[in-house]
Amino acid sequence: MLYSKIEGSGQPLLILHGFLGMSDNWKTLGTQFASDGFQVHMLDLRNHGRSFHSEEFSYEIMVQDVFEYCKANNLEKINIIGHSMGGKVAMLLATTYPALVDKLIVADIGPKFYPQHHQAILAGLNAVDFSKKPSRNEVEEILSQHIPDFGTRQFLMKSLYWKEPGQLAFRFNLEVFNTKMDKIGVALPENTVFEKPTLFIRGANSNYILDSDMENIKQHFPDSVLETIPNAGHWLHAENPVLFRQMVFSFLK
Repeated sequence: MLYSKIEGSGQPLLILHGFLGMSDNWKTLGTQFASDGFQVHMLDLRNHGRSFHSEEFSYEIMVQDVFEYCKANNLEKINIIGHSMGGKVAMLLATTYPALVDKLIVADIGPKFYPQHHQAILAGLNAVDFSKKPSRNEVEEILSQHIPDFGTRQFLMKSLYWKEPGQLAFRFNLEVFNTKMDKIGVALPENTVFEKPTLFIRGANSNYILDSDMENIKQHFPDSVLETIPNAGHWLHAENPVLFRQMVFSFLK
């Protein structure tokens, strides 16, 4: 079963993190959505955070995980937010089980195919040799040689934990990601449609959702709108949480 953090009461609102992320990335916003009157479920997807590790890794199987989670927790008529990879999971869940989903919110990802673009990040992660028992500072130093962006490094460092005294490790399943990277970019299957209200939110400085993608988005999500957060990149919910929360709240209400 997937690990989750649950807060608040009301209509269920599921939050799915992006690739190499975890539920903790949504802690502050999750608490705020709970105070807005939702029962918030922040999930760790398989091979991420505190959820189980598995050789199997695809959008279909992650959708099954989330569906089983909803069944086990008697959740129906859910709202769901997915960021990046989590957005792809949320889109496929909504088109596969439309009766389960009330409203869908997708943060900075479209249904199209994305070519691999995490090579530098994976190179940095693979450069860390945990058998040498590096300190947190040493891990960050190694990552900085491959990943110049401070924000991206801080995001990855959040998955670092003490496996045992003196021994750090990453929570995510790097071995599987090394072999299954091509699974992250796949497009939503053709002819999949979700007819209910859908909100796409993009960062103005991000190139994940282009104006030219709207036609493809409308084919899958005919009742969809696109909002843009100014001066924000791919981590739009972290860069401008106030505006992100406002957009989500007014859409759900």
